[in-house]
Amino acid sequence: MTQATQSQQGIMMTEAALSHLLALKEKQGNDLCLRVGVRQGGCSGMSYMMDFETLGNLGEHDEVFDYEGFKVICDKKSMLYLYGLVLDYSDALIGGGFQFTNPNADQTCGCGKSFSA
Repeated sequence: MTQATQSQQGIMMTEAALSHLLALKEKQGNDLCLRVGVRQGGCSGMSYMMDFETLGNLGEHDEVFDYEGFKVICDKKSMLYLYGLVLDYSDALIGGGFQFTNPNADQTCGCGKSFSA
């Protein structure tokens, strides 16, 4: 894993993840932010979710993290499970994609996309 940026924030991101997200955002539209959260499901009980959305969908109970002008938002309930999360990205052929390092996870499934806390 590469060095995480903005270590004082509740959700941290590596330079690789930020760079890839900015490239994806540019392809989809410039007025987007990233929503990160959790939902019930997955092989370990809870799964990570993330998707682009407009800042107009920002709720009053959302936490907002700024990375060089790129906003990451997370609802407060999900934040209970994600505080301290490091989001990384790898373009490796095997095991590539976004990777979640969650200090709150008791167990993580083999694919790394779900966890239990």
